[in-house]
Amino acid sequence: MTFGVVIFPGSNCDQDAIYTIASVLRCNVKTIWHQQSVLPELDAIILPGGFSYGDYLRPGAIASRSPIMKAIKSFAGQGGLVMGICNGFQVLIESQLLPGALLRNESTRFISRQVSLTIENNQTPFSHQFQPNQSITLPIAHKDGNYFAHPELIRQLEENHQIVLRYQNNPNGSTGNIAGICNPRGNVFGLMPHPERAFANWLGSSDGLIFFQSMLASMEAKS
Repeated sequence: MTFGVVIFPGSNCDQDAIYTIASVLRCNVKTIWHQQSVLPELDAIILPGGFSYGDYLRPGAIASRSPIMKAIKSFAGQGGLVMGICNGFQVLIESQLLPGALLRNESTRFISRQVSLTIENNQTPFSHQFQPNQSITLPIAHKDGNYFAHPELIRQLEENHQIVLRYQNNPNGSTGNIAGICNPRGNVFGLMPHPERAFANWLGSSDGLIFFQSMLASMEAKS
């Protein structure tokens, strides 16, 4: 199985994702520069965290218009797995691959710490190896992670089981404690916490690895 990791100017968690995939999950990984317009042969795509284009204009706004995003939209449209982490989540929102908006944290400050979360939906390709309502620990590192959606959209997300992950003690003001959502089809997933920084207990948690293991199992079942 082969993962692709997209690199934008300002990405700073790409190497974390690459290490988790190659050295921990033991899978092939290809780096994809944002100016490419054609994807190599891949089974899944990771949009990593960081500060693409220095978060100029809005976090993820300029990156969402990079040449590679047209190919990623096509890949997702064909059912390919796409996971956006932190800034990658912002890129997915700005690309309209996921609904809602990510606003400045209520505190207006950058937050970097471990948080407790609950798996809301363990029936996605990214979460199926978790137990229902499992409590997990992951690190966050963001200033613009406050997920916002109007009540009608929240209702749709809940009815379609698109809310995958919720904060237990909301650190940033996100509507409905939302920390991660997927598209209706379930093959595009964005989350603000960093699973690639939680692949072993010596990091404070190994819970993040389960997202990657779930993806791998889903890819293998599909092949």
